[in-house]
Amino acid sequence: MRRRTCLLLAAVLVAASGCGLTSGSPMVDNVGPGTVGRGRPLEGADLTVVSKEFTEQLVLGAIMGIAFQAAGAQVLDRTGIQGSVGTRAAVENGDADATYEYTGTAWITYLGHSHPIPDPGQQWKAVHDADLKHGLTWLPPSRLNNTYALAMNQANHRRYGTNTLSQVAELAASDPGAVTLCVEGEFANRADGLPGMEKRYGMRVPAGNVTQMDTGIIYTQTAKGACTYGEVFTTDGRIKSMNLVVMEDDKKFFPNYNAAPVIRTSTLKRWPAIADVLAPVTKALDNDVAQTLNAKVDVDGQDPHQVALDWMKEKGFVKER
Repeated sequence: MRRRTCLLLAAVLVAASGCGLTSGSPMVDNVGPGTVGRGRPLEGADLTVVSKEFTEQLVLGAIMGIAFQAAGAQVLDRTGIQGSVGTRAAVENGDADATYEYTGTAWITYLGHSHPIPDPGQQWKAVHDADLKHGLTWLPPSRLNNTYALAMNQANHRRYGTNTLSQVAELAASDPGAVTLCVEGEFANRADGLPGMEKRYGMRVPAGNVTQMDTGIIYTQTAKGACTYGEVFTTDGRIKSMNLVVMEDDKKFFPNYNAAPVIRTSTLKRWPAIADVLAPVTKALDNDVAQTLNAKVDVDGQDPHQVALDWMKEKGFVKER
């Protein structure tokens, strides 16, 4: 996906600027242990948390940092790095200690594989095992899976009644004019995008039925019904706010992008309690939670860090001191 792909220019800038870690500020949330961090097992730790620049990553980075603070750590906030490569390099080279990363991104973008592993558990284990030699330890993953999907508005859902991509393929065969798509240019041409999806599902959508546009416009046009189906990211808050219906990828074509904590191995050896601190938080993350939190930022205009803090308190993971 475009937001997970590092452009050459971004890579050059990252290399020139030391992974972009030229600034950062301490997290100063007045929180103590709730159901996580009891006994403050990270007392005395100085931990740097990084994330990429898009909404979900900013929220996940804040969630991680807040959990660390509740457990007694001093946390340096360096979330919001542009591009995937800078975030990865920061943890790998020791400029940072931890981040939430996506299994598919690591497998394809960082580790250089062209074919994702369909089973999410096996995909996580593969990146976990491969990254140990890079000095990185993957903790158990969440159910949050930020991957591609097709979605439609409620009116079109009532009209055509499709719930799976197999049914979309059947509709395209029986009524070709009914299946119109709004997609990003990248999705229209990627092997793990439209061409691969059509091949896997035996689907043929005429070129004239496919309109390429920017991501944000896709959601509004799909909600309006300007296209029957729009390309979406499964954790995007606009799915819920616009009441879109997501088609099930019943043949498991799209890669798994499950979010999981990635910790610098040397940091984890020094502070092994990190795993226990993050485990219940990660377990609580799924697509519904992500859509809700992302919508608070992208639709309601709230601050990502505040959204993360409110959720952590609401779930009882941390308490105000």
